[in-house]
Order: sequence, then structure tokens, then C-alpha cells
Amino acid sequence: MTAHPGRGGELAAVLLGVAERLRGFAGCEIYLVSQDAADPDTVRVTEVWRDDASARAALCAPSPADGPTPADVLALLSTAPHRTDLAVLGGVGLPADGRP
Repeated sequence: MTAHPGRGGELAAVLLGVAERLRGFAGCEIYLVSQDAADPDTVRVTEVWRDDASARAALCAPSPADGPTPADVLALLSTAPHRTDLAVLGGVGLPADGRP
């Protein structure tokens, strides 16, 4: 995601708030927020979900009154977010079935 100029830190903070909301959410295996070292207005989120139903449930879950909302994220973006879906094959921390 690309934030409006100079607002990458704000975007990262809001997304870290989303991460806190997802802590313990059923099916959320990984929700990792990273800021590009060369361009701090670029923030990436890497997500691993047990299945598509879990990811959809998280998107539909109500935001807490004191927590970040999707509108909070969108307001900080200078362009539409880019999404890339991957089929996890394995690696360190993830077995071949895609689950930690």
C-alpha cells in the first residue's frame, strides 16, 4: 500500500492496530506489517489465513468502536491497494500444507 506523501508512519500505525484486532482471530496465522526501508510511504501487509472463509470472516467482522476501520486505512492511501494471492508451498515456519 502506498500512503499519501509523508503519511507512511500513520498508515503503518493503523495497520498495526488492525494486527492487534486480529490477534487470536480464528484462522489468522500471520498478519505482518512491514514498511519499505527505501520508501517509508510504502507499507506492506503479509497475511496467511487457514482458509478463504477465515479471511472473509475477518473482513466482515465489525471494527471495535475504539479501533481502526477499513475507512481509516483507505483515507491514508494515495493509490488503490495492490493485492497478490499466493499458494503457499512451504518454507521455514510453514509446512507444505500452508499451516504453521
